[in-house]
Amino acid sequence: MEKEVILCAANSYQQKYYLNPDFEGLPKSVKEELQIMCVMFTEDVGGVIMAVFDEDGSLTLRTSQEEDDFTYDEIGSVLKIKEIQRVKRELFESLEKYFIVMDEIANK
Repeated sequence: MEKEVILCAANSYQQKYYLNPDFEGLPKSVKEELQIMCVMFTEDVGGVIMAVFDEDGSLTLRTSQEEDDFTYDEIGSVLKIKEIQRVKRELFESLEKYFIVMDEIANK
């Protein structure tokens, strides 16, 4: 693994959700859970959220906002990320294992 890989993202400005096509093989329930998680975050806090695998296979959540977005709740985003990480810990661990296995298969 040499670079970061985006798993999914949601953008409140464009009102769009993105799932990396490389992860279409995930169970439907997992894909739906990721979509709900990301969209609800942007509905509550605003801005953009991305679930990203780093080069070690760890899944992290990143947020950003447009420079002139004064409605973005920066404090709320930190609290919401911590809540998501706590509530979705098992899902994230499973996704990390899935990513590592799939990466190993792809590199053989």
